[in-house]
Amino acid sequence: MRRIHRPRQWHRKNLSEGIVNRALAAAQTGPAKLIEADAYLFDIDGTLLNSRDAVHYRAFCRVLTEVYGLEPTLDGLAVHGNTDIGILRAAVARAGKSGSFAPLLPSALELLQGEVIAHTDELRPELCPSVHELIQQLRECGKILGVASGNLEAVGWAKISAAGLRPYFSFGAFCDGCETRADIVRAAIAQARQASPSTSVCLIGDTPADIAAARANVIPVIAVATGIFGFDELLTQRPDLCLSCCTDLFQ
Repeated sequence: MRRIHRPRQWHRKNLSEGIVNRALAAAQTGPAKLIEADAYLFDIDGTLLNSRDAVHYRAFCRVLTEVYGLEPTLDGLAVHGNTDIGILRAAVARAGKSGSFAPLLPSALELLQGEVIAHTDELRPELCPSVHELIQQLRECGKILGVASGNLEAVGWAKISAAGLRPYFSFGAFCDGCETRADIVRAAIAQARQASPSTSVCLIGDTPADIAAARANVIPVIAVATGIFGFDELLTQRPDLCLSCCTDLFQ
């Protein structure tokens, strides 16, 4: 059974009237209606794809060992919905070495992305259900498609390219210059609106952090339960549309 939900009460003080009207219009047209927008921003991990390899993880472990002199593990850290820089910061802080984080960060990021690029042939991305159909349909409808990801740029594009999705996306915002997800989404919105400041933008993500980032930037958000967070968990964060997966939009 499909599980689709749209909140019936809207916090107008947090959303502009235009966004509210568009979201309400989408809610009234029937089940599984995609929120209408000129541009769509997609998270990568858990939204577009799930990695069935350990390339990114091994890169983190190498950075922790060779750059920061720490144990090579991310166990126990909140990585889902976090950014690459945020994950490294949390690992270093847990070890009580926060003072070394910033001075060594440039070396850490260089090694992290270099390690992933060196092993792109080992990447094994698995597309989330109906993602390819959705972005293909959006592209055919003339929508602007971009990426808003907590990955480093080189890492994010490597994953997307390995999944065969690179031609669909014209721009992306990553954590290279923006550690927080809200700032990443803000940067992606700015890129989407380069041609026209009035371009309407919608974010699609799989974590509570994506929902919070959309709220911080006053844009609607579609939550998909294709990562580690279940439908009910995402629903408690009151996204504008909550789907079990993108297949709900085609049934």
